[in-house]
Amino acid sequence: MNKIPITAIVSVKNESLNLPNCLIKLERFDQLIIVDSGSTDDTVSIAKGFGAEVIQFDWDGKFPKKRNWALQNVHIKNDWVLFLDADEFVTEAFVSEIEEKTKDPNYNGFTIHFENYFMGKKLRYGYGFNKSALFKKSKGAYEKIEEDLWSHLDMEVHEHPIIEGNIGVIKEKVVHKDFKTLEHYISKHNAYSSWEAHRYLQLKEGKNIQLSRNQKIKYFLMNTGLLPWVYFFGAYLLKFGFLDGKEGFYLAKYKANYFFQIQTKIIELKNKQ
Repeated sequence: MNKIPITAIVSVKNESLNLPNCLIKLERFDQLIIVDSGSTDDTVSIAKGFGAEVIQFDWDGKFPKKRNWALQNVHIKNDWVLFLDADEFVTEAFVSEIEEKTKDPNYNGFTIHFENYFMGKKLRYGYGFNKSALFKKSKGAYEKIEEDLWSHLDMEVHEHPIIEGNIGVIKEKVVHKDFKTLEHYISKHNAYSSWEAHRYLQLKEGKNIQLSRNQKIKYFLMNTGLLPWVYFFGAYLLKFGFLDGKEGFYLAKYKANYFFQIQTKIIELKNKQ
């Protein structure tokens, strides 16, 4: 098999359920790196079984987090790097497309779109999501957010890559399918909502403001208190989420509740101040 000159970096912690399905689809990549945060399950042995380089990351609570740390400290053989989570699975068509498009010298990065699953069902409606997770290592890095005093997430979850030059689009989608339980989903988003509440108050203080158009809309609606209701209406009705059946309703409801958590946690933090 001819390897493509792209380094795939998968950030993990206790991902034994998802990791095999992720790694088996990355065989065409020239270099495969797993950045682990002290997993206590079979994550490391699974990664080594697929021939991946396993690097341990022990976060000290300060910048850089996991992905920027990997860019700064890990030997990356190739100019192009693809960042994935363990519950993100590439397809042959996706790999073939990025193999060709990364040869174009006019682009330093690409935006990737995802095909979302929830509770085991493929969702065809509702809001999709994308991120610029494929870029030249010399032309991109994840944004730096001053969060030393309040963050407990050791990986860039909400931070966006800042990429110099032109950014293209990959048409073929990556599959986003988490095999973990709803308990894990709820726990994860509880942690995310705490981070977002702190981030909102930080932005109100005017620190390190780097917002995309969608972020500006989100924070404006959050400021009005209408974000949970607007999101549910948009995802379930305007974006036809109801056509995905009960799973479409559940996801729209969970995401609306996520934004409600952020709003109430903001109120709690303001009261403490």
